[in-house]
Amino acid sequence: MVTQLSIFIQNTKGTLEKVLRLFKNSQIQIITTTLADTQDFGIFRVICSDPERAFLVLKEAGITATLTQVQAVGLDNTPGQAADALEIFAAADIEISYLYSFLLKNKGILIFKTDTRQRADEIIKQHQLTTLNDCDLLKLAE
Repeated sequence: MVTQLSIFIQNTKGTLEKVLRLFKNSQIQIITTTLADTQDFGIFRVICSDPERAFLVLKEAGITATLTQVQAVGLDNTPGQAADALEIFAAADIEISYLYSFLLKNKGILIFKTDTRQRADEIIKQHQLTTLNDCDLLKLAE
């Protein structure tokens, strides 16, 4: 499992920069992000070096954030690996609420959230997929 920050930010000039500046000033390294927006606000999802401390820094600055446990799977950096992994989850009737991916040290990383976390863990183990946790991602990011 990986701890993800979900930061709720207004869609106004300078808001995202303020969040990034808080991370910089607190010496918190961002590993990956994704941003989903609506007309009024965005959800800035962040995997970082110290999510608990980042949460407190954001809270002190009056920025709403939550900590969420998400799953991370490491894949070979070859075309089709993400499709193959998602096919395994679909065949097991595992619904994925959201997913984002990135490369880290030539390794594909899938970050995803599902409401059937325990079942997903079973399928990951059954199919011998590589699970990653916070420490694994930090080591890859060094």
